[in-house]
Amino acid sequence: MEKRPFSELGISPEILKAVDKMGFEEASPIQTAVIPFALAGRDVVGQSATGSGKTAAFAIPAIEKVDPRLRKVQVLVLCPTRELAVQVSEEFGKLAFFKKGVMEVPIYGGQSYERQFRALAAGAQVVIGTPGRVMDHMERGTLQLDALKVIILDEADRMLDMGFRDDIEHILKSVPAQRQCLFFSATMPRMIQELIKRYTREPEWIRIESLAQNAPQVEQIYFEVDRRSKIELLTRLIDLHDFRFGIVFCSTKIMVDELDDHLHARGYSTDRLHGDITQATRTRVMDKFRRRGFEFLIATDVAARGLDVDDLEVVFNFDLPNDAEDYTHRIGRTGRAGKKGMAFTFVAGRELYKMQNMIHYGRIKIRRERVPSLDEVEEAKGNVFFEKLKATLDAKKFRSHDQMIDRLLEQGYTSTDIASALIHLTQGDATEPVKPPTKPKAERVAANENYTPAPAAGPAPAAPVVRRAPVVSAAPVGSVERKPLPPAPKSGDKFAAQKRTYERKARTGHEPGFTPVAFNIGRQHLVTPADLVGKIAGVTRLPASIVGAIDIHEEHTHIDVADEHVAAVVAKLAGIRVKNQSLKVTVVPPGAA
Repeated sequence: MEKRPFSELGISPEILKAVDKMGFEEASPIQTAVIPFALAGRDVVGQSATGSGKTAAFAIPAIEKVDPRLRKVQVLVLCPTRELAVQVSEEFGKLAFFKKGVMEVPIYGGQSYERQFRALAAGAQVVIGTPGRVMDHMERGTLQLDALKVIILDEADRMLDMGFRDDIEHILKSVPAQRQCLFFSATMPRMIQELIKRYTREPEWIRIESLAQNAPQVEQIYFEVDRRSKIELLTRLIDLHDFRFGIVFCSTKIMVDELDDHLHARGYSTDRLHGDITQATRTRVMDKFRRRGFEFLIATDVAARGLDVDDLEVVFNFDLPNDAEDYTHRIGRTGRAGKKGMAFTFVAGRELYKMQNMIHYGRIKIRRERVPSLDEVEEAKGNVFFEKLKATLDAKKFRSHDQMIDRLLEQGYTSTDIASALIHLTQGDATEPVKPPTKPKAERVAANENYTPAPAAGPAPAAPVVRRAPVVSAAPVGSVERKPLPPAPKSGDKFAAQKRTYERKARTGHEPGFTPVAFNIGRQHLVTPADLVGKIAGVTRLPASIVGAIDIHEEHTHIDVADEHVAAVVAKLAGIRVKNQSLKVTVVPPGAA
């Protein structure tokens, strides 16, 4: 079954808008097959694995059939567990976001009855619940099903395994005869087939085969990690294994853009692909990636389709794929042509439940590992450098510097100290002192400028072995003087926080030894000095002390940069994205600062 865009499935503009807001670019096979039949009012039996995207397959047509003016239950979804009921309810809420008046409520055991009573009394049209609690509400009279239009059984085989057959039959007998029935199950045992035969009318049978196959050449690992820690884990794994060529998959276009910006700021060589990128740009990025013009491609599944690259070292599932089939397609991009590859998957929160079902139904051979510590990463980086140094010595692929070494030996330095100093310089050891600012602190204070010392961290690496510098988030040296904030805007202004600006004295010149550089972002983009210094330090891998005074205007910003680093800043920052803006960086002509 091929995938199709949601726009071709006959759904309303409100649902299309919600789908786009969620960042999905096309329907999964089960969604492509089920939605048209369900919209037409047909009973449907769908056989597909958990995690195949079937929630949206039944939620979209169900929401379309809801009359928001009628404050009665019109859609009932039965789920085997409270966790799945909550997950399905959240999906309904996202898909019905632009459908005004449509309300959904999950009802399950272990939750307060009072909360459920209030939601049902308020007129929720969509009820998602476990069979036992649904039966309970029916017996109490708090759940009336006389206006029901659609009943859906999600993971029917699991509900039968858990002993809910009698409850399910009682519920199916109690709903109106003229209603639509949708059955979804990963397997079709005899009891399920009997229920389908008894309670559906000429159903459309749809079966989506799991194409997941194990990739013997790919080492598959997953990590359970907090959503906010995914970027840190990604960079640790890249540094731990010294990866230089791979793909990072995200589920939405928004996440692709954000992750690409974050990795750029940390000094990684990346580019992005998703459905909003023009075909010309897409072709250029893909050609450049094949030539190894950058290290990591950040992409959605749709954008990366058809990307034929044989020698990828690694694939990262930054976001969990929709189903086992998509998972197999993703990791199959590494471990080709007899080479070994690695695939890492990040799982956050309730995604663990979805991951376990993908492993079970897709027969995926993947192991769980703990998140590596910073000490392990540093040790691994040291080992990589050691092996490269040893290989260089063994191959004798280096130019002799005997004369310089003899001079140092004559001055009393030992050979081990000389070697240690060279490794220190090469690796950018964090203990190396930061270059002091050109302008002494006393002069800055005398000039009535706010002085903030440079962060106590070592300079960024100078050699390709250790390629990344930490993002500097402290305020820059020589930040401009600020007066007290103006009076707060009137209450009720939802953009009040964005409208508050600082008053500044006009600049009269720049610091000796520094050259003013213009950036095409300013206060209207909500940029801060920390944003700019962090981006400069992360991309150029230079210490924060190369930045002097920063003058942020409404639409642009002037930054003083140490003279010897101006060319590097202009060249490397051009085109980098800050606050969703592509930077244009130019040297300010003399007298125009």
